[in-house]
Amino acid sequence: MTDDINKQAINAIEDLKGQDVVTLDVTGLSDVMDTMIIASGNSARHVKAIAGNVVEELKQDGIRPIGVEGLESADWVLVDLGATVVHVMLEQTRAFYELEKLWAAK
Repeated sequence: MTDDINKQAINAIEDLKGQDVVTLDVTGLSDVMDTMIIASGNSARHVKAIAGNVVEELKQDGIRPIGVEGLESADWVLVDLGATVVHVMLEQTRAFYELEKLWAAK
């Protein structure tokens, strides 16, 4: 089930031209999620649209997010899908927080 959700989320990101999509297996690093998907958008509007597309595509298969955070400013939107968490960020926000390095260092 998680693999299907991951594939659908990645497809939804790619459908709207999300950039630099990275999938991290954090199974041994986190008790709250197994997979983290990180992608970039080139504007706040793009980030918001990508995250919205992830939510809509998964809703079509009956999968509703536990929560969506950050839509107001849309420099970083988090979509919590349970075992999978999707982060869609502006490039500069992603470079500042370096989630890939943070989670790889654990």
